[in-house]
Amino acid sequence: MKVDHRSGAKVGQLVRVLKGKDAGSVAVVVAIVDTKFVLIADGHKRKFDQPKRKNVQHLELTPIISSEVVHSLQESGRVTNAKLRYAVHAFVQSANQMLKRKETDCG
Repeated sequence: MKVDHRSGAKVGQLVRVLKGKDAGSVAVVVAIVDTKFVLIADGHKRKFDQPKRKNVQHLELTPIISSEVVHSLQESGRVTNAKLRYAVHAFVQSANQMLKRKETDCG
C-alpha cells in the first residue's frame, strides 16, 4: 500500500513549487480543491483573485503556516495580495538566513 504524506496541505501553508513553469517559486495555499489539488497564490505573479490550481504532488509542503493569511481567510473569505507577498517574503528571508548560518557553522 502506497502512503502519500504530502496530501495534508492546509490553507495558509507555504509551499515550494517543484514542477511546471513556476518551479522553484514559493506560494501560499489559499484553498483546497480536494485531496489531490489546491489553489496557490503568491500575491505578485499569481494574485488571490486568479490562483493557480496545482497538484499537491508537484509541491513541496513546508511546515510553516501563515497565521495572517489564515485569520484573514477565516474572517472575510479573502486575503490581500500584500499579505500573501509578505508571507512569501518572510519565508524566503528566514530560509536565506538559515542557509547563511549553516555555511558559517560548517566553516
